[in-house]
Amino acid sequence: MQETIVALSSGSLPSGIAVVRISGPASTVALEALTGSVPAARRAVLRRIGNIEGLEIDRGLVLFFQGPATVTGEDLAELHLHGGRAVVAACLEALTALPGIRLAEAGEFTRRAFENGRIDLTEAEGLADLLAAETASQHRLALSQVGGSLRGLYEGWMTSLVQARAMLEASLDFSDEGDVGEDAADAVAPALARLATEMKTHLASAHRGEILRDGFRVAIIGAPNVGKSSLLNALADRDVAIVSDIPGTTRDVIDVSLDLGGIRVRISDTAGLRDTEDAIESIGIARAQEAAAAADLVLVLDDGTATHVKHGGSGEGQKYLRLRTKSDLMSRDDRFGCETLAVSTATGEGLSQLLSVLARYAEEAAGDPGAVVPVRLRHREIVADALALLGDAQALSAPEIQADGLRRATDRLGALTGRVGVEDLLDVIFSEFCIGK
Repeated sequence: MQETIVALSSGSLPSGIAVVRISGPASTVALEALTGSVPAARRAVLRRIGNIEGLEIDRGLVLFFQGPATVTGEDLAELHLHGGRAVVAACLEALTALPGIRLAEAGEFTRRAFENGRIDLTEAEGLADLLAAETASQHRLALSQVGGSLRGLYEGWMTSLVQARAMLEASLDFSDEGDVGEDAADAVAPALARLATEMKTHLASAHRGEILRDGFRVAIIGAPNVGKSSLLNALADRDVAIVSDIPGTTRDVIDVSLDLGGIRVRISDTAGLRDTEDAIESIGIARAQEAAAAADLVLVLDDGTATHVKHGGSGEGQKYLRLRTKSDLMSRDDRFGCETLAVSTATGEGLSQLLSVLARYAEEAAGDPGAVVPVRLRHREIVADALALLGDAQALSAPEIQADGLRRATDRLGALTGRVGVEDLLDVIFSEFCIGK
């Protein structure tokens, strides 16, 4: 018999209310031991909650949900207590003193939901992202995934592959009836071509999914003392990086995250780019160039005195924005002839305009917020593998061999939703959750 698990599911203490969740076959035993009886399913009742020695722990609401129609697919109970540390500790101690009941591990409630067929693997990953969401775009993306958007897309592809296999096998079964066999086989090629196009389009949107989930990356690049660290501090509205008149003060990449228009924007301050014999500064400059190469947008800073510097930005589709810093020190003639965006961290001039520009770049890169895009590297790799297998199958002429190729592509797609071949990933995926979820 599977063990029953318990945990605090309502967040850190102290709090106004604490919810202790119990899931497993001994849920009813736990309720009888601590509250005297099992209440009617899905009906909240006020009960005295005590331990097996009869000492009162608290008075609170008690609920029981009968499996399999529960979030975990098992019998499940909840105790709604006052959110004091001593109250919760006494409750958990009383529960784990009962036979067959133990504390839950991180993500174990959600893992049981997956194992009992209540959710698929993409929905479980979406739930993890929903808990970690900090911006509106991350929230929308995770909520869509929890709602089954990716599952629906991937299972639709699998259904199409199964239908194509069925038509190929029908062409073999009715091969002695020429027109039937030929009609069945002829319909497969265009269907597979349409499916391959859908999969390629989905993969092409992978970077949009990365931006929505992980953020739009901006690298601040420039010569020493052009105002990179001052700009980062001004955008973050706090002292993140050390500002000094000494060239080469910044030796590493310093990141801050902003919420601009509901999209996470990750801004990186980098070491000043120049020729140097300092070994540590050289490492910082190499990291600055790497940050520029990985960025979606490179802010190239110029204070009007620095010489041109080479940076590492060269990514496909990468954008650049030249930014004139220290605009408060610009002469009237400089201001009149300045064609780039100008800012001053001393006076605040141009900062709100810069934030608007960054938000626009991020919004354009993220694209349609309602589109179904691959969210994780795991999704991209599996779709790419399945697409390659589909391409191999399309190149085959023998129907029986082509059908087997489609079966392998279907099985590979099954790893996306957790149908096949994901056992080695489960510990990694569910470790992202907190205890109690």
